[in-house]
Amino acid sequence: MSNKAVIFITTPTNTQGDNKENVYLFPNMLDQYQNQLTRMLESERYGEAKELLRFLLNCQGEEKRHYEEWNNLLTWLDIAFPAYETTGNDIHTLADGSDDDVDEEALRRDVLSSGNYDEAFVQQVLYIMQHHPVADQQILALERAAYLQHPLVEQTIVSWLTSAEVHPALQFKALQSLKKLGTVGAIELERLGETVELDIEATPLSMDDFPPVVIRVVERVESVTEVIDASLPHFARELWKECLQCLYGTAAYTRLLNDDDDTVDCYSAALHQVLELSLYGRVDDDDVRDAYGITDALRFRYEQACRSLRQIVQFKNEHGSQS
Repeated sequence: MSNKAVIFITTPTNTQGDNKENVYLFPNMLDQYQNQLTRMLESERYGEAKELLRFLLNCQGEEKRHYEEWNNLLTWLDIAFPAYETTGNDIHTLADGSDDDVDEEALRRDVLSSGNYDEAFVQQVLYIMQHHPVADQQILALERAAYLQHPLVEQTIVSWLTSAEVHPALQFKALQSLKKLGTVGAIELERLGETVELDIEATPLSMDDFPPVVIRVVERVESVTEVIDASLPHFARELWKECLQCLYGTAAYTRLLNDDDDTVDCYSAALHQVLELSLYGRVDDDDVRDAYGITDALRFRYEQACRSLRQIVQFKNEHGSQS
């Protein structure tokens, strides 16, 4: 199957007009191409991504929404990266015909370490940060922006955060970038339906920068879930990271900071409940409450925590993962 994928990607396709090639994709092949497309975008192989999208658009028998998504993404790539194309040998070339192979990882290291970048590069990073349809690419742009000593960077991030509808996890990543840039002061944001005011310099840059209660919660869940399934502790930690990025600064986060045993019990049980719902689509709530000692007196606080975490998972499912 992997050999077929390479052949299809490197074979030039006719993208003119509405006629589709006599090619049909089996479901498992479609999944493989979608995953490959994601990897191309994550590694900034934009020329190859364009070629794959053109191939997919010329296949028959797929759902209309797939063609719309592929066409929108291809249009965006053509606008944002007009210079990136591929040859039939799957080698990056520039649209003007240069056949120099582009080592983008080396270019990135050089740019970030030496500060050797120009106005066009800064503009491109900020454009990707604001407009790229793939969240991972927006995060990469934010990470790059944190190293760009240019007056436009801080101003653009702040303007984007305060004037656009930005996923709460992306908001958190942007706050981290602002902190790395040395930005200080407060910023007012809409987060999960709340208006919050946050001190940029207080933004945690890692799990260790969060209050100790954050670690207590996930460690509690890890100790309970490891006897159920050895893989659950890993998923619990990843889910908790996503939740924290979205909860930060909200009323639910403030309640978490009470940092007493009851608070840890309630948030740990809520995390366990949402974890099982996310992975299995079901959960035995009585078992969860028993495992974490959720008494009738704690029931309201527990359910309050559950609602907060479920809201994040629902938001993630509707808008895609941003971590």
